[in-house]
Amino acid sequence: MSMLSILTYGQHTKSTQQLYRELPDDAYIPTHRSNMPKTAAYRYRNSLIFTNQVNIDADGNNIVGDAANEPSIAFDPNNPDRIVIGWRQFDNINSNFRQAGYAYSTDAGDSWTFPGPIDPGVFRSDPVLDFDTAGNFYYNSLTLDESNNMHCDVYRIQDGGVAWDDGIYAKGGDKQWMRIDKTEGIGAGNNYSFWSSSFSACSGSFTRSTDLGDSYENCIPVSGDPYWGTLAVNASGDLFIAGGGEYPITLVKSTTAKDPNQNVTWDSVKSVNLDGDLTGWSPINPSGLLGQVWVDVDSNNDNVYVLCAVERTSNGDPGDIMFARSTDGGETFESPIRINTDSGTSAIQWFGTMSVAPNGRIDVVWLDTRDAPSDSPHDSALYYSYSTDQGITWSENQQMSDYFNPHIGYPQQNKMGDYFDMKSDNDGAHLAWTNTLNGGEDVYYSYITPENLGISDYTHNSVLGALKNYPNPFIDRTTISFVLKERTGVSIDIFDLLGKQVKSLTATNLSPGKHTIVWDGTNANGTHLSSGFYQYRITANNFSSTKKMLMLR
Repeated sequence: MSMLSILTYGQHTKSTQQLYRELPDDAYIPTHRSNMPKTAAYRYRNSLIFTNQVNIDADGNNIVGDAANEPSIAFDPNNPDRIVIGWRQFDNINSNFRQAGYAYSTDAGDSWTFPGPIDPGVFRSDPVLDFDTAGNFYYNSLTLDESNNMHCDVYRIQDGGVAWDDGIYAKGGDKQWMRIDKTEGIGAGNNYSFWSSSFSACSGSFTRSTDLGDSYENCIPVSGDPYWGTLAVNASGDLFIAGGGEYPITLVKSTTAKDPNQNVTWDSVKSVNLDGDLTGWSPINPSGLLGQVWVDVDSNNDNVYVLCAVERTSNGDPGDIMFARSTDGGETFESPIRINTDSGTSAIQWFGTMSVAPNGRIDVVWLDTRDAPSDSPHDSALYYSYSTDQGITWSENQQMSDYFNPHIGYPQQNKMGDYFDMKSDNDGAHLAWTNTLNGGEDVYYSYITPENLGISDYTHNSVLGALKNYPNPFIDRTTISFVLKERTGVSIDIFDLLGKQVKSLTATNLSPGKHTIVWDGTNANGTHLSSGFYQYRITANNFSSTKKMLMLR
């Protein structure tokens, strides 16, 4: 069997993983962004999603001739206005030398600042970001030592600001992923990472930090030898690692990793049936992956979810987004289901990405060729679906972007990276992704709001129902809608994130049925408020409920 055939069918070995090794094939050549051509940055808004380009110049413009891909994201759970995205930064598409690019937003993603790479002129790749419950940010970055051995450094923002520290040597290796323990248990704040065992400066493929990233333990092997995947931590602090490896889709569990006083051991290695394999070198992304394996958990129960874009075994479909769930902590998995609902077996769904919100909603995005033009069959658009019943049923597939050609703007690499990244809160999903809508490979931030969020929250309430606002996010004004089940008056109080009331809207003697009240984004004095998240609380006949909305200026 040829090497290409091996890769196509996902039967990866150490030698095939060699083809994906991150190396600085080109030397660093300083490039000044100020001297490169500029065009307008891309922005898009509708009622379900807003999208902003992130890799921009100081004036907010798109930089023509650079490239950015493999983005990862973190947001501050205590201040959702603070978001940071990292990516592989290519200063010039005529070179594949890459650095640790990043940008930050302090207004919930409405505007972005790209200060330049974290470590200018130093080869860095495979960025992975995460956050802890205190709102500290972590940036795991792959690099090389003087002997071309691969290792990672982890940078931190611990002061609520926007500047990274000098970084900590964190062992590591190629195709790493990182996850922070966000529980309140004995592992709170632990930082876990694993990588492909093929390439690393140390012997092993896993390390942890139990001191908030001040130091990292010696590397150890992971049972099942997983690669090209992700990690998750459940409410009990148990650690899960998913990827290729001993099985086509492999899940490894540890119940000891959370305890700083114990050595990390591996409880089990399980095979997860997704009716397909982890795939590389698909024509849609010639020198990259069809997508990595995602694992996440529902902190409200013992559910474990695994998702991946796979080439199907049963029907030969070149790419489907397949999902499987376990309701017993990863011991057994139910039969897989397909998230994408296109007809036929010829369209390619790729870069499937999953995250689970604290309230248990499962968000999934992917790129999809189902409606690509016949003369450009690999053109792709962003699609989205979500589940509010633990993965049993899923919302209608929703197209979230225009179609674009993923094969333009390559920075001397025939791929658009290997992954996207998404992290969810109770109101929606924060997505970092790559597309070519502006004529080159660029990184974007999107916030996705499930369309029926808030519709069924009040079945227990005898007065109020169906509270929501539209559009959300909004720019100039938004319409707050609600349903009354009896005649009454209502008051709607609007607060900033610090809990300060900024506006009160009232209506009296309203009849049963649906009603709307418009808020124009001003305070009680008629002054326009700044961008950011706000909460609105509706009260009717001693019943009340609160929702969150996002204003963009």
